[in-house]
Amino acid sequence: MIPFTKAHACGNDFLIVTEEAAQGRDYAELTQRLCARNSGIGADGVEFFAWTGPSSGRIRLHNADGSIAEISGNGTRCVAAWMALERGFQPGDELRIETDAGTRVCRVNALKTDGEFTVEVTAGMGVPSFAPRTVSLANGLAVAGVEVSTGNPHFVVVAANAEFTVAGKSWQEIGAAICVHSDFPHQTNVEFLRIINPQKIEIRIFERGVGPTTSSGTGSSASATAALALNGCQSPLTVVAPGGSQTVEWDGPGKELRLTGPASLIARGEAWPA
Repeated sequence: MIPFTKAHACGNDFLIVTEEAAQGRDYAELTQRLCARNSGIGADGVEFFAWTGPSSGRIRLHNADGSIAEISGNGTRCVAAWMALERGFQPGDELRIETDAGTRVCRVNALKTDGEFTVEVTAGMGVPSFAPRTVSLANGLAVAGVEVSTGNPHFVVVAANAEFTVAGKSWQEIGAAICVHSDFPHQTNVEFLRIINPQKIEIRIFERGVGPTTSSGTGSSASATAALALNGCQSPLTVVAPGGSQTVEWDGPGKELRLTGPASLIARGEAWPA
């Protein structure tokens, strides 16, 4: 049997499996089986975890399709919540989590222990890099956006309407085309943002290896980077996704971006081995 914990951050759900429990198994194959919505447990990805110290750990993230992702901001917060439960961390404690995009420091802000075990976490997301870019699609449509790296790749498009359409096409269609575009040999996450006011934006997310999803920590961070650096918004910035809101604080280029939001543990169980 393979023990797991299921967690979500604003509806972006993950399974946490220790490396010990998954020892000897193919991570990609195991992830595909566990994340299947109808024949598995169901999740956007699996965070494979190993403790490296009393308050530190290492994670390897596989998307639902089995592909490796450098980092998930929401997944990292979910792991921080799991670490807090496992070791009894309290508000003010800091946890160090090694990812394929570098080490992230997560601060526990608050705990809610009645019902779901929910932790509010502020996570350092590294120093984002960004540059304007236009992607030309096969149908001749040129989509202007901002290429952003938050440790993983993103392409952020500003949409001027509540439906997030681009040239009359749905954000899902445009997101699917850009995600696998030849300009991005390792594919890219795609976000569509709408500015509500200088301190609040709304986004939609087409996630590499997953598709449309309710929330993304790195996607919120990338969208905030584009909004703050190039579209006149101000920090702290509230980022509203279908799954809920997160807050981004950023002092500008060359500085680390900080992301604050909830992460909840919702279930524990065991999966039958293949």
